[in-house]
Amino acid sequence: MKEPIVKLCGNRSLSDLAKTSSSHASHLGFIFVRRTKRYVRPESVGRWVKKIRPKQKLVGVFIDPTIEEIEETLQFVPLDVIQLHGNETVSQLLRIKEAVGLPVWKVIHHQSGGIDQMDVFRGVADGYIVDSKVDGAAGGTGVRFDWEAIPSYRDEAYNQGVPCFVAGGINPENIKELLTYRPDGIDLSSGIEIGERKDIGKIQTILKEVEQNVASIS
Repeated sequence: MKEPIVKLCGNRSLSDLAKTSSSHASHLGFIFVRRTKRYVRPESVGRWVKKIRPKQKLVGVFIDPTIEEIEETLQFVPLDVIQLHGNETVSQLLRIKEAVGLPVWKVIHHQSGGIDQMDVFRGVADGYIVDSKVDGAAGGTGVRFDWEAIPSYRDEAYNQGVPCFVAGGINPENIKELLTYRPDGIDLSSGIEIGERKDIGKIQTILKEVEQNVASIS
């Protein structure tokens, strides 16, 4: 079994980035959505990245963005991946990919018809994040969905040749259980925080479980 891709999302300070970038995670995420509590200004992230120079790939999270909004962010932050968390359409994904030339991941909220939603983006999305559906919230709720559904999402993504991340309510207490479902990727935010700040202890605990799980299966 290959090691799951681990994304540490919701970095909102230089201190957060210092902690997450010191880990063995593969991706670091930033929320560029103004109405969310983890929103960060692209100018700020640009300064942090120049100072720390993280080795991980950088992911920018947007909700129903304009191409201009993404391009403006890219002037400050050297993003590697665009993650779309809203009601974006296939044509919007195609336009964004053509405009910025970067991979685009699409968030799918777990619900009846979630697999069908993935099929809509077949051949267009470069990866998926399956998150909990919580009324009035786009993500970052710390609420988990029914993980029994993970294999179905993972298999659909596999058939499309792209990775499938699991998000929502993952923390040091349940990471072992999550890993039994063998997700391609793990997307963490509130589960690696104490007092809304990233916690190096929680990050290390989760990544250690990931590494040990891979070693035990290999």
